[in-house]
Amino acid sequence: MEVRATAKWLHHSPRKVRLVVDKVRGLPVPEALATLKLMPQAAALPVWKVVKSAAANAENNFNMIPEDLYIKRIWADDGPRLKRWNPVSRGRAHPILKRLCHVTVVVDDEREA
Repeated sequence: MEVRATAKWLHHSPRKVRLVVDKVRGLPVPEALATLKLMPQAAALPVWKVVKSAAANAENNFNMIPEDLYIKRIWADDGPRLKRWNPVSRGRAHPILKRLCHVTVVVDDEREA
């Protein structure tokens, strides 16, 4: 049975979060959590929290054993962009796009053949 967890409005670029997400796709949950704890990227902490939340959802809502779970699907979608302006010389302004992302994790307890 698939169990899902989502973290929205993360203040990290989706491109940088995808680098972290690609490292843990398909791993067992305990191994993924250990990998994320040791990663130096700033985006590893929010992804760790989402994986932990998905495992907790599976344990509390569906009585699954967290050690038997693996990450079936995980992805980072674009969120809205906060548009800001940076003043530069001669009275001009350059745009700054502060990117947000949404991370979704789907865990399952039975692997497909």
